[in-house]
Amino acid sequence: MRRRHFLTGAMALAAGPAFARPVMRLHDEPRPMPAPPFVDGAGRNLKLDDFRGRVVLLNIWATWCAPCREEMPTLDALQARLGGPDFHVLPLSIDRAGLEPVRRFYEEIGIRHLDMYLADDLRAMLAFAVVGLPTTILIDRAGLERGRLAGPAEWDSPEAVAQIQSLINERSH
Repeated sequence: MRRRHFLTGAMALAAGPAFARPVMRLHDEPRPMPAPPFVDGAGRNLKLDDFRGRVVLLNIWATWCAPCREEMPTLDALQARLGGPDFHVLPLSIDRAGLEPVRRFYEEIGIRHLDMYLADDLRAMLAFAVVGLPTTILIDRAGLERGRLAGPAEWDSPEAVAQIQSLINERSH
């Protein structure tokens, strides 16, 4: 009986710090970002430099990626909450069929706050060193990579919001 209480207590202690952990591990030093071209929903050519001065959460995804589909509503909620002149969620689709599947996907699941962006799949995956989808990269106001996460996350969770908000509040690194 005592052993069971001990294990229960140990599991509770282990669960506490894990819950408090940030969503994304930040790099010790900011890293330069590549700048492959992409287009927005209106077909305009863009690069990450066009977002300099804002904190950007770059999410590389595709409509056929099940974990991407699951996390997209949390990215939409994050953009609704923090988006503006200081922060932008940049969901960069690598769908080969173009923007139409992205438009349909946004309509299907009710995405209302995210803009649409599309990049050549191979070029984007190589440039951003993506090994799996989704991959999310946190970029500071100077255009430097501050953190990276391979796999889905709950981007509207209190931990994610707090982590991103701290970078938004940071004026220099």
